[in-house]
Amino acid sequence: MISTLIKSALGRLRIVAFLEGISYLVLLGIAMPLKYIAGLPQAVRVVGMAHGVLFVLFVVLLIQVATERSWSFKKSLLSFISSLVPFGTFYADAKWFRE
Repeated sequence: MISTLIKSALGRLRIVAFLEGISYLVLLGIAMPLKYIAGLPQAVRVVGMAHGVLFVLFVVLLIQVATERSWSFKKSLLSFISSLVPFGTFYADAKWFRE
């Protein structure tokens, strides 16, 4: 199934959206508490860097898919906003990324 997703821009967006969503949850739910409760800032440094790279990749793929598929500005904007909300990319995948 993954090899099928990798072949299209929308499939790559779905994979990156999933990974970006997971990294966001790990950052908020594990790394941030480790930093502020346990005094381990390294967790945020590592997870934050991975999340940042995935976020940038998500935005690039979102622009590519929105252009290729002629998505409306509203759909593109809502897809972008979904990446700013915890669990948002999972909702976006279920609602907009499965065509």
